[in-house]
Amino acid sequence: MEDTIVAMATAMGEASIHVLRLSGSNAAFIVEECFEPQNRERWSLNENFTLNLGIFNDENKILDEVLVSRMLAPSSYTGEDVYEVNCHGGPFVAQRILQACIRHGARLAEPGEFSKRAFLNGKLDLIQAEAVIDLISSRTETSANLALSQLSGGLSDSILNLRDGILEILAFIEAGIDFPEDDVESLDRETLESLINKTSDSTKYLLEGSKTGKILRNGLLTVIVGRPNVGKSSLLNALLHEERAIVTDIPGTTRDEIRESVSVGGILLQLVDTAGICESHDLVERLGIERTWKALTTAELILLVVQANVPLTDVEYKILNNYSDKTIVIINKVDLLNQCQEIVPVDDKGVWIPFSVLQRRGFSQLEEEIKKRVYQGETVLSTDPLLSNVRQIASLVECDNALKQSLKSLQQGMPWDILSIDIRQALQYVSEITGHNVQESLLEDIFSRFCIGK
Repeated sequence: MEDTIVAMATAMGEASIHVLRLSGSNAAFIVEECFEPQNRERWSLNENFTLNLGIFNDENKILDEVLVSRMLAPSSYTGEDVYEVNCHGGPFVAQRILQACIRHGARLAEPGEFSKRAFLNGKLDLIQAEAVIDLISSRTETSANLALSQLSGGLSDSILNLRDGILEILAFIEAGIDFPEDDVESLDRETLESLINKTSDSTKYLLEGSKTGKILRNGLLTVIVGRPNVGKSSLLNALLHEERAIVTDIPGTTRDEIRESVSVGGILLQLVDTAGICESHDLVERLGIERTWKALTTAELILLVVQANVPLTDVEYKILNNYSDKTIVIINKVDLLNQCQEIVPVDDKGVWIPFSVLQRRGFSQLEEEIKKRVYQGETVLSTDPLLSNVRQIASLVECDNALKQSLKSLQQGMPWDILSIDIRQALQYVSEITGHNVQESLLEDIFSRFCIGK
């Protein structure tokens, strides 16, 4: 990159400090023009990874006392000379320093431009760059750990190994095209089939964990449903640890969806508390009930709240029959039963958990059940390697489809050059994941999601 960019690396507003970041070939000159170090001799050594105290000036006017950190190419985040100016946290002070840097030759960075330069200079691949976005936006410890795992290169290594496998297949096919010997043709095809199957198994392994990865990254859309007054809103409040929904003994208090997010066992639940399902002549309540049924079709997890020692209604049986694979039944208010009363006859559909919001009973069992559903039967799952990005998953699915098509072509006895078309398509899709083969428009779309200064 020829030009030098500058941006705030911290959010604007009052704070103890603000950090401004410069990157580019002219960064050192700009800092030299404006910065007067307290220890000139130490500063002149031009040592990498140092922090220097001094005064930041512009047009013979002192702007602030600052700390300047120096990170020189190629060992910096962007691979270019990077300087960071730590100033006092007033937005006015930071803006004056930012404008001074621009007057001396820098330009304001575009969103994500520092990370884009890191990618273009080989400091990050595209998987790691997108992991930076996920780390910044993570809302649970598990999603943060997943992003850190991807940022450290674990997923990149798995995808690169897959890409190497496809390159090996392509080399094998091209050798077959260059040296077609009839006496080894059948053996060549058997070897090729083995190579394709091995690579296809790798894609399937990565795709198997992608459902879990997407949930850890984006959250699990969870709908709380049930008849009026069974404790749906009480459950929502208990999960959130706050009085978010109004709770009364009057049926139909909740008439519209209430949406909130909460971490349960490190898994982000996108909670939707719905209107109680019942027969109603109230127009507003009926509209709320219609929304409840629509929410059930899109839900990834349903928490069906029923009342202990009360027979199930036709509506509750309908939910169990239609959505048993994604339903957990919360048998609420077990604290109201005496020792002689049965909780409820358990149907063979869904998972049933005796529950009491008041006594905090059943919460740990609910957490374990959610983990099992997310982690495919386990309660703990390693996040390395784990696909979570929708773009990356879509590209890997296309890669897998191309590999499957190559196997069909092989089994149909297609010529080597036809086989190479499918394998080249697989290579193109897997290269889009890492960024080895990616269009500029896609890069612009990805890095535009970053904040300015990252």
